[in-house]
Amino acid sequence: MNKKYLLLPTLFVGAWLVSSCVSKKDLENCQNQNRELNTSYQKAKEDLAASKSRVASLEEQLAQQKRDYALLQKSLDKSLTNSSANNVNISKLVDQINESNQYIRHLVEVKSKSDSLNLVLTNNLTRSLSREELKEVDVKVLKGVVYISLADNMLYKSGSYEINDRAAETLSKIAKIIMDYKDYDVLIEGNTDNVPINRENIRNNWDLSCLRASSVVQYLQNNYGVNPKRLTAGGRGEFNPIATNNTEAGKQRNRRTQIIITPKLDQFMDLIDKAPEEGK
Repeated sequence: MNKKYLLLPTLFVGAWLVSSCVSKKDLENCQNQNRELNTSYQKAKEDLAASKSRVASLEEQLAQQKRDYALLQKSLDKSLTNSSANNVNISKLVDQINESNQYIRHLVEVKSKSDSLNLVLTNNLTRSLSREELKEVDVKVLKGVVYISLADNMLYKSGSYEINDRAAETLSKIAKIIMDYKDYDVLIEGNTDNVPINRENIRNNWDLSCLRASSVVQYLQNNYGVNPKRLTAGGRGEFNPIATNNTEAGKQRNRRTQIIITPKLDQFMDLIDKAPEEGK
């Protein structure tokens, strides 16, 4: 009986010791697992933080890309608008260039027509003059204007502004040309040498040159019926020489009367201002 009671405490102590050993081992296992879990948790937290950082970076990059895209789209829209405006401007410029080229062609045609008429006029006059007359009459075209230069000794009496008889035939041929070309104006211009003159009603070379030009104008009007509205008389005195006045030959060349035949200015300007027809 006593042995039985002595054995029970021993069994309780052994059981406690065994139970104590098992609990300690489980605790250590739990602690190890806890540390592993903590380590895993910390790593997971770090990974999550890194992931969030990458996501934030990607979101910022995406936002920047969206901003860049918006700027590019705006720039593209502006470029398209400018391109459209430039295309309109280029189209207008091309139209202006075409109009300018068309107008230039028109001016060339007008000039060609004027040059052709002047050539016909000079040829007709030259052919009508005799060989002797051509020695004292010079016909040429300068810048679209016909100049007929007549020597004073053929036209006038010496030191006078009265037309002599020898000039009648030559002036009749010139009058015929003037009458044939009714769209032309005629300027009669007197010129002298530098030798002073002082006679009754002639104070100087200005007077002499003007009176000689006026005599030719009136002769053309009164004898050949040239419309006086087409005629203008003017004098240049000694101040429009074509040769030196230091020689007799030079003075003789300077003593001349020029008949200058030009297209009527208003009609010529109408030709220039006339817009060319489309398609030409």
